[in-house]
Formats: sequence, C-alpha cells, structure tokens
Amino acid sequence: MPEQLTTSPYDALLLLSFGGPEGPDDVVPFLANVTRGRGIPEERLKEVGQHYFLFGGVSPINEQNRVLLRALRADFAENGLELPVYWGNRNWAPYLTDTLREMTKDGRRRVAVLATSAYASYSGCRQYRENLAEALATLVDEGLRPPRVDKLRHYFNHPGFVRPMAESVLASLADLPEDVRAGAHLAFTTHSVPLAAADTSGPVEDHGAGGAYVAQHLDVARLIADTVREETGIEHPWQLVYQSRSGAPHIPWLEPDICDHLQTVHDAGAPAVVMVPIGFVSDHMEVLYDLDTEATAKAAELGLPVRRSATVGAERRFVAAVRDLLLERAATERGRAVERCALGSLGPSHDLCPVGCCPARTPRPAAAGADSPYA
Repeated sequence: MPEQLTTSPYDALLLLSFGGPEGPDDVVPFLANVTRGRGIPEERLKEVGQHYFLFGGVSPINEQNRVLLRALRADFAENGLELPVYWGNRNWAPYLTDTLREMTKDGRRRVAVLATSAYASYSGCRQYRENLAEALATLVDEGLRPPRVDKLRHYFNHPGFVRPMAESVLASLADLPEDVRAGAHLAFTTHSVPLAAADTSGPVEDHGAGGAYVAQHLDVARLIADTVREETGIEHPWQLVYQSRSGAPHIPWLEPDICDHLQTVHDAGAPAVVMVPIGFVSDHMEVLYDLDTEATAKAAELGLPVRRSATVGAERRFVAAVRDLLLERAATERGRAVERCALGSLGPSHDLCPVGCCPARTPRPAAAGADSPYA
C-alpha cells in the first residue's frame, strides 16, 4: 500500500452517532436513554415523543448511518484501504458498548472514531468522548482489554463538508420563484445550546474559554455565503440562527430561534428565505420536524417563500473527506510515534481535545483526548 494511503497505526474505524428510534415502541425507551439521570417522568417523555410519532415513531438517523456506513466501506475499498468500519450509537442500537465489545473480540487494538457531529461543544464532542470512556470502562470491568480510541478532528470547515452544502444552497435558491430569488435571505441553522456551554466550548485559551461552537458555525456560514456570492454574483443577507432548544426556560440559550427569525426578516421585508442546516450532518428528526415541519409552517403562516437546503449525508465528497481525515490522523500518529522515541513524551497537537475542553457541570472521564484515561 502506498505510504500516503497507510492507515497505520489504526486497524479499524468506528462511526459513532446519536441513535434514534426505529418504531413507535422505541420512542419512550430511546428518550429515556437520552435523558437518563434527569428524573423526567414517562408521561413527559411521551409528550416529547410526539415529534417522533408524527413520523411513525421512526427517526431517519439510523438508516442514514447505514447508508453512510456502506458508502465509507465502498470508498475505502475503492481506494485500497483495507480497514473495517464499525458503527455504534450513544442512545440506541447498535449501542456503542456492544460495538466496542465486538471490536475487542475481533482483535482491534487501535481505533479511529468519526463522530457525526462536526463542531466543538459539550453535547457535540465532549459527551461523545464521555460515552466512549464509559463504554471502555465497562469492557475493562468485564475483564476485556479494549482498544485505544482516537477521535478524528472537527471537520466543520473541511471542503468535503462545506462544498456540498454550498451547492445545496445554490440549488435551493434556484428552486425559489424568480421574482424573490435575488433578495432571498440565508438562515444558517444549528442546534441551540445553553449560553454557558457555548461560552466554554472548544479549547481553553490563555484568556479563558474559546466560544468555539458559535465561531466555528460562523466560519462555515461565511464560507458558504462567499461561495454563493462567487457563483451568483449576488450578496445574499445571512444570519446564524438556532433551533431545537430544550431544557428549563429560565436558563439562557443561544438565540434567535429559527421561527422567531422568520418573523423578524418577514417584518423587515425579506422576500424569501433559504434555511441551511449547517449544524447537522444528516436529515435526522430535528431537521425533519423543526425545519421541514414547524419552521415551514411558520413561513406558510407568514406567506414567506422558504426552501430548506440538504445536509451532506453520505454525499461522495463528504465520504472522501472522512477518508482524508483518517489518513491525516494516521500520518500524525506515525509522526508522534517517532516523537515519543526521540523526546520521550507526547507533544501537543490540534487534533487532541485538551484537558478541560468543553467542560460539563459534572465532570466525568472522557476518552480520546489529552486527558483520556485510556491513552
């Protein structure tokens, strides 16, 4: 195998995702997994689950991950990478612990992890790493020797993630009526998080927390808006907005909400809006309900033409980007191996989450970072 296509030291890739129900009977147990430890009664979970019941109790996320899994395996094979790809979820089958147990029994010793979340935040990065640590600890308690896991870096600004979304925006603009197309606003949407989580997201810098969650989304929004301007010659007004807020109403979260934003731009005279879900890798339930159902209904109430652009899903350039990220990390790790021999210590790197990154209110061990107990 050519040096540039060597995945050593990795002997497997783990696709790590959130998970979702695949039938009506799964909805409440799935939500119980998501909210475990918060003491939320079953009746409340049934109320929250109405979004899922509107779609037959099925979230599309698992099927979309199956499609991505097949695409990754095919891409690796086509490019000479003899690397098995596994799939595990945080909150529904196939569960992460079960998948790591399978990988351990298959003899995998060093695993690269792709999380289906592109940005730095507690819920989008640190919590995945905590779940990895919990799963590894379970296997150790079972007397197994689990593999070392390394999470691939955040890929929010990788061209294979950004360019397909930019082209989807162009397609959505072209689908608008011609008389409103040129003046259309772009609403870049992502999951709202508590302000405290946004403020402490990302690497801790010399002057305090970095606020990486918002900054990274703004970077992507600018890249897409710039591409649209270059392709069309039109500078469309744009704003980063939020969706899917949950939790206690007295806790401040990132705003504005997409529905409030639609009202604001309509009142200001915007002739149309393209909603661009840059915060999501695939069209899962929060995209289907919060944008395609709730926000689209709000726009119809206002008489405001809207379109919703596509997420990347298993688009070929995103799949190729995953391969690129894997090869990049493998090359970095081989360099580190040399560095360890020469210097006797592990040097700093941009692709390792540092100690204290994206802290939770109740700190827990996290794998795949500089503070990992399983390095």
